[in-house]
Amino acid sequence: MGSADSKLNFRKAVIQLTTKTQPVEATDDAFWDQFWADTATSVQDVFALVPAAEIRAVREESPSNLATLCYKAVEKLVQGAESGCHSEKEKQVVLSCSRLLTRVLPYIFEDPDWRGFFWSTVPGAGRGGVCGRGQDLLFCPDFTVQSHRRSTVDSAEDIHSLDSCEYIWEAGVGFAHSPQPNYIHDMNRVELLKLLLTCFSEAMYLPPAPESGSSNPWVQFFCSTENRHALPLFTSLLNTVCAYDPVGYGIPYNHLLFSDYREPLVEEAAQVLIVTLDHDSAISTSPTVDGTTTGTAMDDADPPGPENLFVNYLSRIHREEDFQFVLKGIARLLSNPLLQTYLPNSTKKIQFHQELLVLFWKLCDFNKKFLFFVLKSSDVLDILVPILYFLNDARADQSRVGLMHIGVFILLLLSGERNFGVRLNKPYSVRVPMDIPVFTGTHADLLIVVFHKIITSGHQRLQPLFDCLLTIVVNVSPYLKSLSMVTANKLLHLLEAFSTTWFLFSAAQNHHLVFFLLEVFNNIIQYQFDGNSNLVYAIIRKRSVFHQLANLPTDPPAIHKALQRRRRTPEPLSRTGSQEGSSMEGSRPAAPAEPGTLKTSLVATPGIDKLTEKSQVSEDGTLRSLEPEPQQNLAEDSLAEGEPGQVWREQRRLSSASVSGQWIPTTDWILSWKSKLPLQTIMRLLQVLVPQVEKICIDKGLTDESEILRFLQHGTLVGLLPVPHPILIRKYQANSGTAMWFRTYMWGVIYLRNVDPPIWYDTDVKLFEIQRV
Repeated sequence: MGSADSKLNFRKAVIQLTTKTQPVEATDDAFWDQFWADTATSVQDVFALVPAAEIRAVREESPSNLATLCYKAVEKLVQGAESGCHSEKEKQVVLSCSRLLTRVLPYIFEDPDWRGFFWSTVPGAGRGGVCGRGQDLLFCPDFTVQSHRRSTVDSAEDIHSLDSCEYIWEAGVGFAHSPQPNYIHDMNRVELLKLLLTCFSEAMYLPPAPESGSSNPWVQFFCSTENRHALPLFTSLLNTVCAYDPVGYGIPYNHLLFSDYREPLVEEAAQVLIVTLDHDSAISTSPTVDGTTTGTAMDDADPPGPENLFVNYLSRIHREEDFQFVLKGIARLLSNPLLQTYLPNSTKKIQFHQELLVLFWKLCDFNKKFLFFVLKSSDVLDILVPILYFLNDARADQSRVGLMHIGVFILLLLSGERNFGVRLNKPYSVRVPMDIPVFTGTHADLLIVVFHKIITSGHQRLQPLFDCLLTIVVNVSPYLKSLSMVTANKLLHLLEAFSTTWFLFSAAQNHHLVFFLLEVFNNIIQYQFDGNSNLVYAIIRKRSVFHQLANLPTDPPAIHKALQRRRRTPEPLSRTGSQEGSSMEGSRPAAPAEPGTLKTSLVATPGIDKLTEKSQVSEDGTLRSLEPEPQQNLAEDSLAEGEPGQVWREQRRLSSASVSGQWIPTTDWILSWKSKLPLQTIMRLLQVLVPQVEKICIDKGLTDESEILRFLQHGTLVGLLPVPHPILIRKYQANSGTAMWFRTYMWGVIYLRNVDPPIWYDTDVKLFEIQRV
């Protein structure tokens, strides 16, 4: 039968279903089999031939028929899993049923009355039906995995006695054998994973609620001991993602010659993996990791830890070679969009970098040993450079605000560890084309130059990230051995912009940014003075900025005058005085989103005071957590460090009106933080060095800065500066606010990335709003 005929028959069956007002008996196989008998309908056909309006009509007008359709489809999946799908016909029936369920499920989830449908006790359906059988089918010999038998169907492997650990899809963590690639198996896995992802997507139809924890019943069942394939499936998904090499054999244009059947599988695997790992680590006890075991990748003893087995397995990976495999794989894929060749479009570019960033985040969050492994060598820079590339590229694009946030969150997490700051001193020589000023320097220079670019030329909605960006710079600053002149000028340009009176007075928390920058300068002067003559020179040149800060006006007329200027100056930052210089060769300017681009809304992220907790670095380099004082002292304490305490949180609440110009700064308010500005170290430096530099200029008639830099390089301030302050690190801490943010971001990415077929498009999603730019 031709494919046109089978589509026609399928369409006829759909019309019959939508027009029948009487319930069709479940035993009427002749009727129900029409939906999966014809095998020529692809998943795209199913979406075209079963319109949304008709699914909703059946749901409202003949609910029992929709229920029976779902039961019968699940029943077919169960039969296929029981029999092992030996015949071609059975395989096609299973694929037809999974496509049909993928189409219908979102419409069941969008109606609250139907939501418990699959959790009811009706025979054959239930979570075990779709979830359980979906897993069995993912390890079905000759359907989704290679058969290990050389013989005929009679002695085919019994699906129940089969040990799925021998059928893991790809070599890597805990599995050494790499099966022969088989594109038919890959395509069948994609269809079944799509169905599982659709089951999990019930989360999209519930409004964001921080207290919901991670109680997605589908994920809970899938990642529980009821799933006998949990370990091989987790390993298959992780290894499939981390072993993928999109460039393949390095033949230019090979992606145009051969269709890559692996990429859709890798993408689907990455999406299923991050959804199963959606677990609020702030609520659970973090799993204990003891690296004493040998043998298997995950030790067999059951450690206390989350009941979600996927999170449990992820947290228990501990072998160095497994870490290396995962890190190399993620770094290779993240770097793929940066690959520049001399032949345009000659290498395949992957599109699932956002899923990879979520996966990397989960790895670092749930497995501290992995985090330490990442920071142990300069391999961390292979993750840093792509993240900075994405941040710089997305800074003007309103539809990619989520990408900006996750990139910054990952860097905040890494910056809480001393090793990250130390690694940044490695010279930056890879020239990834980015539209940033050309500089010669280290990875620290790259980080600061990109952050400067985001702050001065990103769009308005990135302003909540400024605190985070500067916190990262503060965290790494005590370890930065030598900043380039370009970077030193960028830091001073930020201070200049943030310390103008109109900016300081125009919102309740803007002065935090000045505190952060002063802390950066203090850390470098106190701990890394010797190699940082460029920064010292830039501070001397811009000394007027520090004097103005010390003499900040606080009287009402001056405040009024500053705010008048604000009304005339709409831009938050002046771009002048930043000496942009020419951008790197081969780079394109960051572009805003095309009008009409779809984006999903995100929940607000917690403020930096909720996102991080302060730790003090002791003499021996260990971190000591600083316990917050009782409430009444908290405001005082945090004011001393330029941090938002209770009082400031109150002011932040008041300043929510600042956009409409209602925030009114008072003399008392300015005095409360002006007296805490940490200017002593810099003022002492200026007091000592400015007269010496001026003397050199007069004596030698110098106008050339290289001579002054040489003098500063050999100068010393030993014994002249105040006693060094202890180093403060603000470490990321897990909390329900960020867990909720990650959930909405992750599902938003999955919603927008699944366009062929458009699984969730035009359904009544509640977790986020779909907006057009």
